[in-house]
Amino acid sequence: MASVTVKDIRKTYGDLEVIHGLNLEIEDGAFVVLLGPSGCGKSTLLRMIAGLEPITHGEISIGGQVVNDLHPKDRNIAMVFQNYALYAHMKVFENMAFSMRLKKTPQAEIEKKVNWAAEILNLVPYLNRQPKQLSGGQRQRVAMGRAIVRNPQVFLFDEPLSNLDAKLRVQMRTEIKELHQRLKTTTVYVTHDQIEAMTMADRIVILRDGYIEQIGAPMEVYNRPANLFVAEFIGSPGINLVRGEVAAENGAPVLRAEGIAIPLPTAAKLAPGQKIVYGIRPEHLVPAHGGAGIPAKVSVVEPTGPEMHIYTDLAGTEVCAVSRDHLDYGPGQDIRLSPMLDQVHLFDQESGKAIGR
Repeated sequence: MASVTVKDIRKTYGDLEVIHGLNLEIEDGAFVVLLGPSGCGKSTLLRMIAGLEPITHGEISIGGQVVNDLHPKDRNIAMVFQNYALYAHMKVFENMAFSMRLKKTPQAEIEKKVNWAAEILNLVPYLNRQPKQLSGGQRQRVAMGRAIVRNPQVFLFDEPLSNLDAKLRVQMRTEIKELHQRLKTTTVYVTHDQIEAMTMADRIVILRDGYIEQIGAPMEVYNRPANLFVAEFIGSPGINLVRGEVAAENGAPVLRAEGIAIPLPTAAKLAPGQKIVYGIRPEHLVPAHGGAGIPAKVSVVEPTGPEMHIYTDLAGTEVCAVSRDHLDYGPGQDIRLSPMLDQVHLFDQESGKAIGR
C-alpha cells in the first residue's frame, strides 16, 4: 500500500491545456473516486498516475517516490479498464497468471496467488473456462483478479462498470468495495456516475474542465456543496434550484421569484435585494397540508415503490418533491410544498459559490 501525491499537475495538447495545476493527496489505503462529466480530465489524470499519459508539468509520487520518469510496469500499480482486455485464447487461470509468467514467477507461487485471488472473487469454478464462456460481470472479476495477483501498491479503476447492465453494476459496486475493505489497498476510481461515487468512495474528488471543484467525504459534498456545479452534479433526483432576490415579509427573510415568496433560513447572512439561487433537495421538499406551504402545480408523478417523485411547476421552474406517503396527485392539480429550512442551500447568482461556507 502507498499514498499518492499529485503536485501542480498540468497537461497540455499543443496550445490546449486540459489539466490546470491540480493538487491532490490520496492517503495510504484510501478509496478515492474521481468524479465528473465527460471531458473533465478525470481519465487523463488517472492515466498520468498510471504512466500511460506523459505529464506536461508537475510531480506525481507513489509511496513517497516521484514516478514522473518511471515506466508503468515499474510503478507497482495495477489498472482495471472499462473494457476487460482479456486474452481470448487463454483460459481464466492463464489470464490471471499472465503478468507473473512474464516475471518468470515459480509455478507454485503462481498457482497459490491465482487460487487466492479466485477465492476472493468467486472465480474458482471458472478457472478452466475461456473468456467467451463468461458473463460480463465474471469477465470484469477476471480483470480484477489479474490486477490483484500483482499485489500492487495502488489499484486504478477506469470506469470499470460502464459496460455492465444495471443489476450487475450494483453487484459489482458491492464486490469492489468489499475487495477494498479486505485488501486495504490504495484505490483511485474514475467514474461519471455519482451513485457509484456516493456508494463506494471514502473521498470524492469532483472535477470540471480540468479543475477540482470540491474534495470531501460523500455525505459532505452532498450536504455541503461548495458551488452550484457540485450541488447539481451530486444527487438523484437532482437538487431543485430557484433564482430570485432576497426580500423581507412580515419581518422574515424570503426569496422573491416570479410573484411568490419562498421562506429563507433566518440564520443566513443575506442583504435585501441580493440575487441568489435557492437550492433544496427533493427529499427536503414535501407536500404540505392545511393551506400552508408554497403554491405549485403538479406536472408529473413518478411512483418508484418506496416513495413518490412529484414534479411540479413552481413560479415557472420545475421542482421535484419526494413523499414516502402514496398521495393521490395527478397532472394539473394544485399542490403546496413545504421546505425544510435547515436543509436549504444558498448560492450567489453571479459566482455560483455557496453562501455561508
